[in-house]
Amino acid sequence: MSQTKVEPQSNAQLRHGQVFEPASRGQLCVDGVNAQCPLQSWNVNGLEAGKFFPAPTANLHDPLAPTDAPNAAPPADGKIASAGQAHSAVLDEQSADRWHKHPVKSGQMLEFKWSYHASHLTRRWNYFITREGWDPNRPLSRAQFESEPFYKAELTAQPFWEHQAELTPPQPTIHELRLPQRQGYHVVLAVWEVADTGNAFYQVVDFDFS
Repeated sequence: MSQTKVEPQSNAQLRHGQVFEPASRGQLCVDGVNAQCPLQSWNVNGLEAGKFFPAPTANLHDPLAPTDAPNAAPPADGKIASAGQAHSAVLDEQSADRWHKHPVKSGQMLEFKWSYHASHLTRRWNYFITREGWDPNRPLSRAQFESEPFYKAELTAQPFWEHQAELTPPQPTIHELRLPQRQGYHVVLAVWEVADTGNAFYQVVDFDFS
C-alpha cells in the first residue's frame, strides 16, 4: 500500500495567497502577536470569496474584461475580514483594541507585499480604507469602508486564456502606495481579484495613524 499522504481537500484548496508585509491581521494571529486567534498559515492563505467588492451580489461581469469569469458572491457585511470562511471567523471580531496595529503616518509611502501558495491568473489588486469617522467598535461592513479603492493595480491583457504569462503575478508581488490622510485607528482591505475564476482573496491590515 502506498504511504503517500494526501492533505485534506478543504485545506489543500485553500492555500492561495496573502499579504505578508505589512503583516495582515491573520498573519499576526499565526505569529502569536494577535492573541486568542489560533490560526494556521493555510487559514490566512485561504480567505477566498467572490470578487468585485464592494458589490454585494454574484454573477457580475468585469467591465474591463467581460470574458473573465463572472463573480461568485462577495463576503457579507460583518464577514469581510474572514471572507466568510468559517475556519477564520475569529478575524471578524472588531473593536478599537482587539488587534495589533502597525504605526504609520498619513501620506507615507508603504510597500504591500503578496506571496502566493497557489498562483492564479490575475486581473487586479484593490486597496480600500475605512472612512474618516468610522466606528472601530462595529463590525467591518461596506459602509465602514470608502466605496472606491485608494490604490489599484490592474492587468489589462485579455482574454485570460491567451495571456497566461502576462496575467501570472510575480512572486512576490510588491505594490508601493501612498497612504491616505487619516488619524488614529484605520483598517486597509487588500483584495486580489482573479481573472479565470469568480473569486478574490481578502486581507485586512490594521494601522494606527499618527
